[in-house]
Amino acid sequence: MPTSPSPAPFLRRLLPLAALAAAAAVPAAEPEFIADRLELFADRHLVEQARNVQFAVGTPRAENIVFQFDEPWEGPMSGCYVTVLKDGDLYRMWYRGARKGADGLYDRHSDLTCYAESRDGITWVKPRLGLHEFKGSRENNIVWPSGEPRIAHNFSVMLDDRPGVPADQRYKAVGGTKSHGLVRLASADGLRWRILPLAPLFKDYALDTMNVLTWSPAEQVYAIYLRTWTHGGTPQHPAFVGARTISRSVSQDFVTWSEPEPMTFGDTPTEDLYTNATHPYFRAPHILIALPLRFVNNRQALTAAELEAWNVNPNQRTSVSDAVLLTSRGGNAYDRTHMEAFLRPGLDRKSWFGRDLYPALGVVPTGPEEMSLYVTTHFTLPDYHLRRYSLRTDGFASVRAPYTGGEVVTKPVRFSGSKLVINYSSSAAGGVRVELLDAAGRPIPGYTEKESADIVGDEIARPVAWNGKEGLERLRGLAVKVRFVLRDADLYSFRFAP
Repeated sequence: MPTSPSPAPFLRRLLPLAALAAAAAVPAAEPEFIADRLELFADRHLVEQARNVQFAVGTPRAENIVFQFDEPWEGPMSGCYVTVLKDGDLYRMWYRGARKGADGLYDRHSDLTCYAESRDGITWVKPRLGLHEFKGSRENNIVWPSGEPRIAHNFSVMLDDRPGVPADQRYKAVGGTKSHGLVRLASADGLRWRILPLAPLFKDYALDTMNVLTWSPAEQVYAIYLRTWTHGGTPQHPAFVGARTISRSVSQDFVTWSEPEPMTFGDTPTEDLYTNATHPYFRAPHILIALPLRFVNNRQALTAAELEAWNVNPNQRTSVSDAVLLTSRGGNAYDRTHMEAFLRPGLDRKSWFGRDLYPALGVVPTGPEEMSLYVTTHFTLPDYHLRRYSLRTDGFASVRAPYTGGEVVTKPVRFSGSKLVINYSSSAAGGVRVELLDAAGRPIPGYTEKESADIVGDEIARPVAWNGKEGLERLRGLAVKVRFVLRDADLYSFRFAP
């Protein structure tokens, strides 16, 4: 971007600042206090105006195969429901082991919960724990055995390391099916589990997937995101009718839970969401990230010859799946800014049938500029496996401007930090400039677009400067809007850092 006193050509074509100010004259809500927290552009929560930009979903990159489900206690029905979390320097994973029955389909009595761990989130091992017997041997990684009630069918784990939580409940889990309800469990180490003496939850709800247990920091409540159906899957309407969807129940004490309420998705088409993987984003825990598997029935990508050659399970043959991105800032609402797929099956032909590409619960950092998610693929096939995908840090989505330029203006916010830091990427010809406006949309002297640094490059945490100065102490606590002027660039997040 030019640094001459006259504005660059693409900037002259932008909406005049006077028009922005006039639009901003409309009475607005009380400015949101964002303190020094990170804000993502995975939703439009803080966006007041946008011109000539796209709200673009991220593109995960396929990385290494973590492992195959090839142990004697695993098999091609394993791994649908995986939890991954980072506990200090250790990455930990829980997943389902399950085998085919005599008829070649799912043996519903073979469910058990397995465990793996890693020091870097990239290379994983299945430790021999010696906790539970399988066919006469304890040389396995099983942490919960098969049996009734079927807790291991969809075992969902959370790390509850908040101050005051009893040490023997540092790990919590839920698991179970419709006929018995969700059982609550606890553990001190995530390996040795015990059932809590509490009545099962949500008996006669559908529960026919992974019912996610998490903590919502913004609301200070436990939450369970459970499977229901748009017109059924509840005690009042037990038949599974309509589309697979998600309901939510919350609790302040893990004992008493609210009646589940359906989640809303804004003014968007109804879709079959098979799982949900809802959890706080580790860099911005007030934002919940969800990565459901989207199930599309009555569509077929593979030829009859391919289906036969690979012996694809008959109930997977007339459907296809991908994964989508949802966010939530609490309550019973998901944001569907992005209807496009977050993860496509891609060139791997063996991923193009139903119930493939299950994203695990949990996105974790695997480097200063990278985070990882984990996805099962080749479901029911002999080479069924778990693969790692990577994203740039904060890279779930971005505001993307073309070569001709664009801009986005935030709603009024108040902050407690001392400098503005952005996560961005530009081309060599593009870049970013930043302007601070008052609540009425007027440029604040000393922080105008003309005085902004010309930011070009690709950085996770770039401080913004005006006339060579980064400090924002004199604006702390005041209502401001942030105007980002972009050209051939992506903006992923921003933060008024301390």
